[in-house]
Amino acid sequence: MLRLVDLLAATGIPLRNYKVHLATGVNTSPLHAFFEGTFQQWQERQNAKNFKCDQVLSLISLGGDKWLFAGVYKINGVKKGRNSPYLYQTQLIPGQRDLLGRVVVKYKRRFRSSYIWGHTYGQLLEVSEVRPERMAIEDFPGYTNVLVPHRVLKIVVDHSEASWRAALSSVKGVYLIIDTATGKSYIGSATADGGIWQRWSAYARTGHGGNFELKALLAKRGIGYADNFQYAVLETADSHASKEYIEAREAHWKDALLSREFGYNAN
Repeated sequence: MLRLVDLLAATGIPLRNYKVHLATGVNTSPLHAFFEGTFQQWQERQNAKNFKCDQVLSLISLGGDKWLFAGVYKINGVKKGRNSPYLYQTQLIPGQRDLLGRVVVKYKRRFRSSYIWGHTYGQLLEVSEVRPERMAIEDFPGYTNVLVPHRVLKIVVDHSEASWRAALSSVKGVYLIIDTATGKSYIGSATADGGIWQRWSAYARTGHGGNFELKALLAKRGIGYADNFQYAVLETADSHASKEYIEAREAHWKDALLSREFGYNAN
C-alpha cells in the first residue's frame, strides 16, 4: 500500500502541522471549482476558522471512499471575508503540479468533520490510482444522474470529453434547463442527428441555443447570466425515434412541469 504522505515526501513536499480538508461542498461543488481552476479561491472562503494550522492538504470527494488530490497549501493568514465570514490567504506549495488532479486517494470517512488533523489521520490516506492525465471533468454519470451547471458544460464541450460526447450523441430525447436564480424551467428536445450532445453544445457556446425566450433573457441580463443554468436529461430515445414521438414527449413534460405557464417555454 502506497500512502499519500509517502508519495508527497518522495516528491519533496513537506508536511508540517497540517490539516486534511475533505472538500465536499453544500451549495457549490469543489470538484466543479477544481475543473474551472478556482478551487484555491473556493477553499479560501470559510465559515469558521477551520485552518488553524500551517498547511492544508486538500482532497475533493469523488463519491464513496474516493478523493481527488487537489494540493498542499501553505496558510499565510486569515482576515474577515466579504462573501464569507473568513477569507484565508493560501499559497500552493511548489513541486506538486504533476500530482494535482491525477492522484486518487482512498479514505473511508468515519465521521462528518471535513477538517481533520494530519498527524492523526494522514497515515490513513491510501493512494488508489495515479491517473495518466489530470482529471479535467468527471466521467459521464449516466442519463438519470446528469445535473451539470453551465460553466461545467462549457468545459465538457470545449474539451469534447469522450464519455459525455459518446453518451449524449448516441441518444435523442427531452432535457430540462433550470434557472437556479429564479427556479424557472425550460424544456427542450433533441430530434436531429447528434442527439442531445448537439443541442447542449449549442447552449455551451451561446447560452441560449437559439431558443427565443432564453435569447431574450440573456439579451436583457447579459451572456454571463447563463452561468445560472443547469442541465438534466428527462427522457431518452434511441436514434431511430421519430421527431413526432419526441416532440410529443416534450409536450408532456411541458405540461407536467408547467414550463409554459411559469417557465421559459413560449409554446
